[in-house]
Amino acid sequence: MAKIHPNLSLSTIIRPSLERETFTMWMKSLVFHGNGCTVFNSRGDVVFRVDNYQQRCCSKVFLMDSSGKVLFSVKKKIFGCWEGYRWSGNSKVNKGRPWFQVRRNHTILGKDKSCRVSLKCEENMRSCYRIIGCKSALKIVDVSGHLLAEAIQKQSSKGVPLGEDVLTLMVEPQADQSLVMALVTVYGLINNKI
Repeated sequence: MAKIHPNLSLSTIIRPSLERETFTMWMKSLVFHGNGCTVFNSRGDVVFRVDNYQQRCCSKVFLMDSSGKVLFSVKKKIFGCWEGYRWSGNSKVNKGRPWFQVRRNHTILGKDKSCRVSLKCEENMRSCYRIIGCKSALKIVDVSGHLLAEAIQKQSSKGVPLGEDVLTLMVEPQADQSLVMALVTVYGLINNKI
């Protein structure tokens, strides 16, 4: 039986790629009695993980690489706003200022599952992306509608859908994979999946 363990040499994979990358997201933590998700690359190596040792859907989680280095901390603020803080080494990049904010779009009937994402662009926050979701699928698009990433329910090689907690995440070339994973994490938290 194959063992799953962190691969310390995978940190270089997290940078933007020149090719489309496909990941498998398992909405479970590898830590016993923990909540979170684990992301594998196409070779089966752990690339990202989100571990939450508290109750499901807590208000603060950490996105880490395979070696446990924190890439983003995600925190719930008032009025349904989520903020993400980029980390470098052992500290936040811009102390006190979020790298991104995610707000869920609200409609009268409450059926809209989309969110708008504002990135830190110099001194102000500017809306840059939208997260569009339905059931166990989502798309992240930029303001002009170009696809940045897409997650769908994973299927076996024979076309049999796996559980709703196993997704295929396709990230387009030149996309910041850690930012995409942070946005997917926020969407999972908003929808009580993590």
